[in-house]
Amino acid sequence: MRRVQRRERCLVMGVLNVTPDSFYHGGRSTEISAALDHAARLVRDGADILDVGGESTRPGAEPVSAQTELDRVIPVIERLHREFDLPVSIDTRRAQVMREAVAAGATMINDVYALRGEGALEAATELKVQVCLMHMLGAPRTMQEAPTYNDVVVDVQQFLNERIDACLTAGIAETNIIVDPGFGFGKTLEHNLSLLRNLDEIAGLGFPVLVGMSRKSMLGQILDKGVDQRLYGSLALAVLARQNGAAIIRVHDVAPTVDTLTVLEAVSG
Repeated sequence: MRRVQRRERCLVMGVLNVTPDSFYHGGRSTEISAALDHAARLVRDGADILDVGGESTRPGAEPVSAQTELDRVIPVIERLHREFDLPVSIDTRRAQVMREAVAAGATMINDVYALRGEGALEAATELKVQVCLMHMLGAPRTMQEAPTYNDVVVDVQQFLNERIDACLTAGIAETNIIVDPGFGFGKTLEHNLSLLRNLDEIAGLGFPVLVGMSRKSMLGQILDKGVDQRLYGSLALAVLARQNGAAIIRVHDVAPTVDTLTVLEAVSG
């Protein structure tokens, strides 16, 4: 039986996208100086982890070359490693980027493909850093074209369980594995809501659960509001996710999320 790992305090991961086409400008910094300024703000606001991404994974996004991704993220990670005493996560699917990012100072791999890319599982095993395995149906460019499941909770749980087993078999330490059900990645609104209602079943796999719902389109569907008007909805989702077992919340708006979770933890005891 796997050990259920519930953290004493929910961690907040701040989004630092160095891409020109991320869906929300509040997490996008395409120049090194702008990225560092944004990172400093995330740190001041109370982020526990900085998640750096150089390839957009929004619905409909086109892939970029490995070299483009490297050119975007490596200089930023090197500076973050030198200037901030905070863990840095690399949001990538590519083994080459994983290796160079860790060499530059990253201590976590956040992979929307759950280490299914060529050489990714081998790279993560050799690097011996934390890995986040996310569920995604299809690929970013097409993932929102009529996604279908037999039972979204069971299907996502089964997929994550298979990826966990693959990681353990490859030699990745149990303590280095984190899972993410992939809200918005090949899911309808009802799929997302069902996963949130049953997040404790994903946590029941025995590994910390990371969730990313900040300002996503599911909130636009619920609230009928644009991305710039989804802060309060994002905070509500963060509370619900924590209550249902999330250990790490990935967000654009760190300060209000930290305050919200601090109050929740105080009340929950």
